[in-house]
Amino acid sequence: MIDGLAAADSAQATDDAAAPAFGYLDVDADTARRASRVYWDGAAADYQAEHGEFLGDSDFCWSPEGLRESDVHLLGEVAGRTVLEVGCGGAQCSRWLRGQGARVIGFDLSSGQLAQARAYAARTGIDVPLVQADAVALPFADESVDIACSAFGAVPFVADSGALMREVARVLRPGGRWVFSTTHPFVWCLPDDPDENGLRVYHSYFDRRAYTEHDEQGQAIYTETHRTIGDRVREIVAAGLILHDIIEPEWPDGLEQTWGQWGPRRGEYVPSTSIFVTGRPPAAA
Repeated sequence: MIDGLAAADSAQATDDAAAPAFGYLDVDADTARRASRVYWDGAAADYQAEHGEFLGDSDFCWSPEGLRESDVHLLGEVAGRTVLEVGCGGAQCSRWLRGQGARVIGFDLSSGQLAQARAYAARTGIDVPLVQADAVALPFADESVDIACSAFGAVPFVADSGALMREVARVLRPGGRWVFSTTHPFVWCLPDDPDENGLRVYHSYFDRRAYTEHDEQGQAIYTETHRTIGDRVREIVAAGLILHDIIEPEWPDGLEQTWGQWGPRRGEYVPSTSIFVTGRPPAAA
């Protein structure tokens, strides 16, 4: 599931009375969890309708730059492996993995997204087990999966992404791989605009408060957290994982489609996606 930062030009309420107020706030785990459920349960159908053609019914797309697992093979050999998709959304990636011979489980916090995944399964005839779960409290046994993956799912939406890293490390078998894509942290500095307006630095890279939208009662209805590249590396290492690579996809020639703040104009100058390729150390000989 791919989504981007819903950044705004100021931390004040919008002038449009119909739009939610927004700002940058410190949020706790319960607030982030509740907001993600509210937002994605309500937005899942529209999200899949808008982006489903690009993502494919059964395909593994890492990013709005169109980077696909069939081309880059970041997960390694998946046939015969047990794979966990973290924040699966419509489970497009899970269905592709199933087609490659993997044993796949997809999970998501949002019942709305899981409903979309079941609808895709009915249309494609490709069914995978789906679980509703919180990414920081996985209902899976220690060392029970070979590979974990996430295409813009869960990582930016939890309050404590370090806890998510520890949970994924816990369920990975020794030698297992964990690969996830998320919004590039530099995007935090820029307005949510794919053209020249989106090349203006307006917000501090070092502000770790969550971008938050809230209703008239002050209840958070969307949160997205920010971590710098260094923060991500430290979270990965602290979880006992090995960092193998960080990939910053360049915008490909010929791709004119925009997606939120992603687009060819801004993509000429700055990265919009970061992909972290990590793994659990192999068992001692």
